[in-house]
Amino acid sequence: VQLQAYGGGLVQAGGSLRLSCAASGSIFSRNTMAWFRQAPGKQREFVARITSGGTTNYADSVKGRFAISRDNAKSTTYLQMNSLKPEDTADYYCASGRDGYGYDYWGQGTLVTVSS
Repeated sequence: VQLQAYGGGLVQAGGSLRLSCAASGSIFSRNTMAWFRQAPGKQREFVARITSGGTTNYADSVKGRFAISRDNAKSTTYLQMNSLKPEDTADYYCASGRDGYGYDYWGQGTLVTVSS
């Protein structure tokens, strides 16, 4: 499985962006898809995930502002980010793995920069 993340960019505080993660391979629909992020000088942190059955979970820091979704027909997962804050600035990574078993596959990062 290969994951390709895109959609990052520069946005002002309060703005919105949508990240996409396209997956190759036939197991997309059976896997949990997730987004993580890593800010400069900080550890990578969990942002959101969606299971194969559509159950979603979010980090407290993004709850109510971000929404994760998936389109199994397109083997793509999305992260809609609204009300962005400067502290959301980071490289965002998508990941994939079997439900409940962690993440075996990672995409490259896409940079999100939120200006104040």
